[in-house]
Amino acid sequence: MPKIEVNQPSLEQLPSTYFVSLDHYSAISLIGEEQSKYLQGQVTCDVTTSTEHSLLVGAHCNAKGKVFSAFRLINRNSAHLLIQPKASITASIAELKKFGVFAKVDISATDNLSFFALVGENAADILQSNFTRIPDSLNPVVQSNSTTLVYIAGKQARYLLVDETSLLTPILANINVPTFNSAVWDLLEINEGFVQLSETSSDEYVPQMLNLQAINGISFTKGCYLGQETVARMQYLGKNKKALFSLKVALEQPLQADDIIEKQIGENWRKAGDIISSYQADDGTCYLQTIMSNDIDKTSPLRMKSQPESKIVIQALPYSLAVE
Repeated sequence: MPKIEVNQPSLEQLPSTYFVSLDHYSAISLIGEEQSKYLQGQVTCDVTTSTEHSLLVGAHCNAKGKVFSAFRLINRNSAHLLIQPKASITASIAELKKFGVFAKVDISATDNLSFFALVGENAADILQSNFTRIPDSLNPVVQSNSTTLVYIAGKQARYLLVDETSLLTPILANINVPTFNSAVWDLLEINEGFVQLSETSSDEYVPQMLNLQAINGISFTKGCYLGQETVARMQYLGKNKKALFSLKVALEQPLQADDIIEKQIGENWRKAGDIISSYQADDGTCYLQTIMSNDIDKTSPLRMKSQPESKIVIQALPYSLAVE
Protein backbone atom coordinates (compact mmCIF):
# COMPACT_ATOMS: atom_id res chain seq x y z
CA MET A 1 0.00 0.00 0.00
CA PRO A 2 1.22 3.57 -0.68
CA LYS A 3 2.61 5.77 2.08
CA ILE A 4 -0.22 7.74 3.65
CA GLU A 5 0.22 11.42 4.50
CA VAL A 6 -0.31 12.19 8.19
CA ASN A 7 -1.26 15.86 7.82
CA GLN A 8 -4.88 17.03 7.78
CA PRO A 9 -5.19 19.72 5.06
CA SER A 10 -8.13 22.04 4.62
CA LEU A 11 -10.08 21.91 1.36
CA GLU A 12 -8.03 24.79 -0.02
CA GLN A 13 -4.76 23.07 0.89
CA LEU A 14 -5.42 19.79 -0.91
CA PRO A 15 -3.21 19.14 -3.97
CA SER A 16 -4.61 19.21 -7.49
CA THR A 17 -4.80 15.39 -7.65
CA TYR A 18 -4.47 12.80 -4.89
CA PHE A 19 -5.52 9.43 -3.53
CA VAL A 20 -7.60 8.84 -0.41
CA SER A 21 -7.46 5.53 1.45
CA LEU A 22 -10.98 4.49 2.47
CA ASP A 23 -9.88 2.02 5.10
CA HIS A 24 -12.97 2.90 7.13
CA TYR A 25 -15.20 1.71 4.26
CA SER A 26 -16.56 -1.67 3.27
CA ALA A 27 -19.69 -3.00 1.58
CA ILE A 28 -22.57 -5.38 2.14
CA SER A 29 -22.72 -8.00 -0.60
CA LEU A 30 -25.96 -9.62 -1.75
CA ILE A 31 -25.76 -12.42 -4.27
CA GLY A 32 -28.15 -15.16 -5.30
CA GLU A 33 -31.17 -15.97 -7.41
CA GLU A 34 -33.41 -13.47 -5.54
CA GLN A 35 -30.84 -10.81 -4.68
CA SER A 36 -32.58 -8.01 -6.61
CA LYS A 37 -36.10 -8.98 -5.60
CA TYR A 38 -35.12 -9.19 -1.96
CA LEU A 39 -33.16 -5.93 -1.88
CA GLN A 40 -35.97 -4.11 -3.70
CA GLY A 41 -38.20 -4.68 -0.68
CA GLN A 42 -35.58 -3.46 1.79
CA VAL A 43 -34.14 -0.17 0.49
CA THR A 44 -35.32 3.24 -0.73
CA CYS A 45 -33.83 3.17 -4.25
CA ASP A 46 -35.27 1.27 -7.22
CA VAL A 47 -33.00 -1.78 -7.46
CA THR A 48 -34.73 -2.93 -10.66
CA THR A 49 -32.97 -0.09 -12.51
CA SER A 50 -29.52 -1.28 -11.40
CA THR A 51 -27.20 -2.46 -14.20
CA GLU A 52 -23.53 -3.40 -14.46
CA HIS A 53 -22.70 0.24 -15.29
CA SER A 54 -25.11 2.08 -12.95
CA LEU A 55 -24.49 3.80 -9.62
CA LEU A 56 -27.47 4.14 -7.30
CA VAL A 57 -27.75 6.00 -4.00
CA GLY A 58 -30.09 4.65 -1.35
CA ALA A 59 -30.87 3.98 2.28
CA HIS A 60 -31.76 0.94 4.33
CA CYS A 61 -34.40 1.78 6.93
CA ASN A 62 -36.13 0.08 9.82
CA ALA A 63 -39.90 -0.41 9.88
CA LYS A 64 -40.36 3.12 11.29
CA GLY A 65 -38.42 4.68 8.42
CA LYS A 66 -35.26 5.46 10.42
CA VAL A 67 -32.06 4.97 8.40
CA PHE A 68 -29.66 2.17 9.33
CA SER A 69 -27.30 3.02 6.49
CA ALA A 70 -26.91 5.30 3.48
CA PHE A 71 -25.01 3.64 0.64
CA ARG A 72 -23.87 3.68 -2.96
CA LEU A 73 -25.06 0.59 -4.83
CA ILE A 74 -22.92 -0.94 -7.55
CA ASN A 75 -22.72 -4.38 -9.15
CA ARG A 76 -19.48 -6.37 -9.08
CA ASN A 77 -19.00 -10.02 -10.06
CA SER A 78 -22.78 -10.58 -10.21
CA ALA A 79 -23.30 -9.28 -6.65
CA HIS A 80 -25.02 -6.13 -5.40
CA LEU A 81 -22.56 -4.14 -3.26
CA LEU A 82 -23.86 -1.53 -0.80
CA ILE A 83 -20.74 0.62 -0.27
CA GLN A 84 -20.73 2.54 3.02
CA PRO A 85 -18.72 3.28 6.19
CA LYS A 86 -17.96 0.23 8.31
CA ALA A 87 -19.62 2.01 11.23
CA SER A 88 -23.09 1.66 9.69
CA ILE A 89 -22.68 -1.90 8.41
CA THR A 90 -23.19 -3.79 11.67
CA ALA A 91 -26.79 -2.76 12.27
CA SER A 92 -27.72 -2.83 8.58
CA ILE A 93 -26.34 -6.28 7.79
CA ALA A 94 -27.93 -7.79 10.91
CA GLU A 95 -31.34 -6.52 9.80
CA LEU A 96 -30.85 -7.65 6.19
CA LYS A 97 -29.85 -11.13 7.33
CA LYS A 98 -32.84 -11.34 9.67
CA PHE A 99 -35.28 -11.20 6.74
CA GLY A 100 -32.92 -12.67 4.16
CA VAL A 101 -33.37 -16.20 5.51
CA PHE A 102 -36.67 -16.30 3.63
CA ALA A 103 -35.10 -15.50 0.25
CA LYS A 104 -32.58 -17.14 -2.04
CA VAL A 105 -29.80 -14.67 -1.27
CA ASP A 106 -26.44 -14.75 0.48
CA ILE A 107 -25.63 -11.64 2.52
CA SER A 108 -22.13 -10.87 3.80
CA ALA A 109 -19.58 -8.13 4.41
CA THR A 110 -16.87 -7.72 1.75
CA ASP A 111 -13.85 -7.98 4.03
CA ASN A 112 -11.61 -9.02 1.12
CA LEU A 113 -11.97 -5.73 -0.79
CA SER A 114 -10.04 -2.46 -0.49
CA PHE A 115 -11.44 0.96 -1.39
CA PHE A 116 -9.39 3.92 -2.64
CA ALA A 117 -10.45 7.19 -4.25
CA LEU A 118 -8.57 9.15 -6.90
CA VAL A 119 -9.61 12.80 -6.72
CA GLY A 120 -8.79 15.94 -8.65
CA GLU A 121 -8.34 17.65 -11.98
CA ASN A 122 -5.95 15.07 -13.46
CA ALA A 123 -7.74 12.00 -12.11
CA ALA A 124 -9.41 11.04 -15.40
CA ASP A 125 -6.16 11.34 -17.37
CA ILE A 126 -4.28 9.22 -14.81
CA LEU A 127 -6.93 6.50 -14.97
CA GLN A 128 -6.90 6.61 -18.76
CA SER A 129 -3.18 5.81 -18.67
CA ASN A 130 -3.59 2.86 -16.31
CA PHE A 131 -6.88 1.20 -17.25
CA THR A 132 -8.45 0.02 -20.48
CA ARG A 133 -11.81 1.60 -19.57
CA ILE A 134 -12.75 4.43 -17.24
CA PRO A 135 -16.19 5.47 -15.95
CA ASP A 136 -18.01 8.71 -16.71
CA SER A 137 -21.38 10.35 -16.07
CA LEU A 138 -23.15 8.09 -18.58
CA ASN A 139 -21.52 4.86 -17.34
CA PRO A 140 -20.45 5.60 -13.77
CA VAL A 141 -19.35 2.02 -13.08
CA VAL A 142 -16.97 -0.01 -15.27
CA GLN A 143 -14.90 -3.14 -14.79
CA SER A 144 -11.29 -2.90 -15.96
CA ASN A 145 -9.62 -6.29 -15.54
CA SER A 146 -10.32 -7.18 -11.90
CA THR A 147 -10.76 -3.59 -10.67
CA THR A 148 -14.14 -1.90 -10.40
CA LEU A 149 -13.97 1.83 -11.13
CA VAL A 150 -16.76 4.13 -9.94
CA TYR A 151 -17.26 7.74 -11.03
CA ILE A 152 -18.84 10.01 -8.39
CA ALA A 153 -19.95 13.38 -9.73
CA GLY A 154 -19.95 16.51 -7.59
CA LYS A 155 -18.07 19.73 -6.93
CA GLN A 156 -14.94 17.76 -7.75
CA ALA A 157 -14.79 14.52 -9.74
CA ARG A 158 -13.97 11.45 -7.63
CA TYR A 159 -13.20 7.93 -8.78
CA LEU A 160 -13.44 4.90 -6.49
CA LEU A 161 -11.10 1.97 -7.11
CA VAL A 162 -12.47 -1.29 -5.69
CA ASP A 163 -10.52 -4.54 -5.75
CA GLU A 164 -8.79 -7.16 -3.65
CA THR A 165 -5.87 -5.60 -1.75
CA SER A 166 -3.19 -7.73 -3.41
CA LEU A 167 -4.41 -6.73 -6.88
CA LEU A 168 -4.88 -3.05 -6.09
CA THR A 169 -1.43 -2.54 -4.51
CA PRO A 170 0.66 -2.63 -7.72
CA ILE A 171 -1.79 -0.29 -9.47
CA LEU A 172 -1.53 2.30 -6.71
CA ALA A 173 2.26 2.00 -6.64
CA ASN A 174 2.34 2.91 -10.33
CA ILE A 175 0.51 6.23 -9.80
CA ASN A 176 2.69 8.95 -8.28
CA VAL A 177 0.30 11.22 -6.35
CA PRO A 178 0.00 11.87 -2.59
CA THR A 179 -2.25 9.55 -0.57
CA PHE A 180 -4.29 10.85 2.37
CA ASN A 181 -6.00 8.98 5.16
CA SER A 182 -9.71 8.24 5.43
CA ALA A 183 -10.48 11.49 7.28
CA VAL A 184 -10.02 13.38 4.01
CA TRP A 185 -12.80 11.29 2.46
CA ASP A 186 -15.07 12.42 5.30
CA LEU A 187 -14.09 16.00 4.46
CA LEU A 188 -15.09 15.47 0.82
CA GLU A 189 -18.39 13.84 1.78
CA ILE A 190 -19.17 16.75 4.13
CA ASN A 191 -18.41 19.17 1.30
CA GLU A 192 -20.61 17.22 -1.12
CA GLY A 193 -23.50 16.81 1.34
CA PHE A 194 -23.45 12.99 1.40
CA VAL A 195 -24.26 11.76 4.89
CA GLN A 196 -21.68 9.81 6.91
CA LEU A 197 -23.55 7.77 9.51
CA SER A 198 -21.84 6.41 12.61
CA GLU A 199 -23.00 3.81 15.11
CA THR A 200 -24.57 6.56 17.23
CA SER A 201 -26.38 8.31 14.34
CA SER A 202 -27.59 5.11 12.69
CA ASP A 203 -31.30 4.41 13.27
CA GLU A 204 -32.00 8.05 14.22
CA TYR A 205 -33.18 9.90 11.10
CA VAL A 206 -35.59 9.40 8.21
CA PRO A 207 -34.06 9.60 4.69
CA GLN A 208 -35.32 13.13 3.96
CA MET A 209 -33.50 14.46 7.04
CA LEU A 210 -30.31 13.22 5.33
CA ASN A 211 -31.19 14.95 2.01
CA LEU A 212 -31.44 11.63 0.17
CA GLN A 213 -34.49 12.82 -1.78
CA ALA A 214 -32.32 15.62 -3.23
CA ILE A 215 -29.72 13.21 -4.66
CA ASN A 216 -32.13 10.63 -6.14
CA GLY A 217 -31.70 8.31 -3.17
CA ILE A 218 -35.44 7.68 -2.76
CA SER A 219 -37.85 6.27 -5.33
CA PHE A 220 -41.42 7.37 -4.65
CA THR A 221 -42.85 5.12 -7.39
CA LYS A 222 -41.17 1.74 -6.75
CA GLY A 223 -43.76 0.35 -4.34
CA CYS A 224 -43.39 -1.09 -0.88
CA TYR A 225 -40.17 -1.45 1.09
CA LEU A 226 -39.28 -1.42 4.76
CA GLY A 227 -40.17 2.00 6.23
CA GLN A 228 -41.87 3.17 3.03
CA GLU A 229 -45.04 4.49 4.74
CA THR A 230 -43.08 6.89 6.94
CA VAL A 231 -40.91 8.07 4.05
CA ALA A 232 -43.96 8.72 1.85
CA ARG A 233 -45.78 10.53 4.64
CA MET A 234 -42.80 12.80 5.18
CA GLN A 235 -42.72 13.63 1.48
CA TYR A 236 -46.37 14.19 0.67
CA LEU A 237 -47.67 15.61 3.95
CA GLY A 238 -44.74 17.95 4.49
CA LYS A 239 -43.95 16.53 7.91
CA ASN A 240 -40.16 16.65 7.58
CA LYS A 241 -38.69 19.61 9.45
CA LYS A 242 -34.98 18.77 9.33
CA ALA A 243 -32.19 18.62 6.76
CA LEU A 244 -28.49 17.87 6.39
CA PHE A 245 -26.14 20.87 6.29
CA SER A 246 -22.45 21.44 5.68
CA LEU A 247 -20.81 23.97 8.02
CA LYS A 248 -17.39 25.56 8.31
CA VAL A 249 -15.80 27.24 11.32
CA ALA A 250 -12.35 28.39 12.42
CA LEU A 251 -11.57 27.06 15.90
CA GLU A 252 -8.89 28.08 18.39
CA GLN A 253 -9.13 24.71 20.14
CA PRO A 254 -9.80 21.21 18.70
CA LEU A 255 -13.42 20.15 18.37
CA GLN A 256 -14.60 18.07 21.33
CA ALA A 257 -16.79 14.98 21.02
CA ASP A 258 -19.58 16.60 23.07
CA ASP A 259 -19.43 20.05 21.43
CA ILE A 260 -22.77 21.64 20.60
CA ILE A 261 -23.74 23.99 17.77
CA GLU A 262 -25.80 26.93 19.01
CA LYS A 263 -27.85 29.58 17.25
CA GLN A 264 -28.69 32.99 18.58
CA ILE A 265 -32.32 33.71 19.45
CA GLY A 266 -32.64 37.26 20.67
CA GLU A 267 -30.09 37.66 23.45
CA ASN A 268 -29.95 33.94 24.15
CA TRP A 269 -28.26 30.94 22.52
CA ARG A 270 -29.99 27.60 21.94
CA LYS A 271 -28.92 24.25 20.48
CA ALA A 272 -29.19 24.38 16.68
CA GLY A 273 -28.76 20.73 15.71
CA ASP A 274 -26.81 17.47 15.85
CA ILE A 275 -23.27 16.94 14.57
CA ILE A 276 -23.16 13.82 12.36
CA SER A 277 -19.60 13.99 11.07
CA SER A 278 -16.63 16.34 11.40
CA TYR A 279 -13.16 17.02 10.02
CA GLN A 280 -10.52 19.09 11.80
CA ALA A 281 -7.80 20.54 9.56
CA ASP A 282 -4.34 21.27 10.93
CA ASP A 283 -4.83 25.02 10.43
CA GLY A 284 -7.85 25.06 12.78
CA THR A 285 -10.51 24.99 10.07
CA CYS A 286 -13.30 22.63 11.10
CA TYR A 287 -15.89 21.18 8.73
CA LEU A 288 -19.14 19.86 10.17
CA GLN A 289 -21.97 17.74 8.82
CA THR A 290 -25.07 18.49 10.86
CA ILE A 291 -28.80 17.92 11.08
CA MET A 292 -30.66 21.18 11.67
CA SER A 293 -34.09 22.69 11.05
CA ASN A 294 -34.65 22.82 7.30
CA ASP A 295 -36.04 26.35 7.51
CA ILE A 296 -33.11 27.78 9.45
CA ASP A 297 -32.30 31.39 8.61
CA LYS A 298 -28.88 31.17 6.98
CA THR A 299 -28.07 34.64 8.31
CA SER A 300 -28.68 33.59 11.94
CA PRO A 301 -25.48 33.70 14.04
CA LEU A 302 -24.15 30.21 14.81
CA ARG A 303 -21.31 29.21 17.15
CA MET A 304 -19.72 26.30 18.98
CA LYS A 305 -20.89 26.35 22.58
CA SER A 306 -17.41 25.52 23.93
CA GLN A 307 -15.87 28.38 21.91
CA PRO A 308 -18.32 31.31 22.13
CA GLU A 309 -16.21 33.57 19.90
CA SER A 310 -16.39 31.14 16.98
CA LYS A 311 -18.50 31.99 13.95
CA ILE A 312 -20.00 29.12 11.95
CA VAL A 313 -20.78 29.59 8.26
CA ILE A 314 -23.33 27.44 6.39
CA GLN A 315 -21.76 26.16 3.15
CA ALA A 316 -23.56 25.80 -0.18
CA LEU A 317 -24.47 22.22 -1.15
CA PRO A 318 -24.15 20.99 -4.76
CA TYR A 319 -27.88 20.26 -4.92
CA SER A 320 -31.20 21.91 -4.07
CA LEU A 321 -33.40 21.08 -1.08
CA ALA A 322 -36.44 22.71 -2.70
CA VAL A 323 -39.45 20.37 -2.78
CA GLU A 324 -40.53 19.66 -6.36
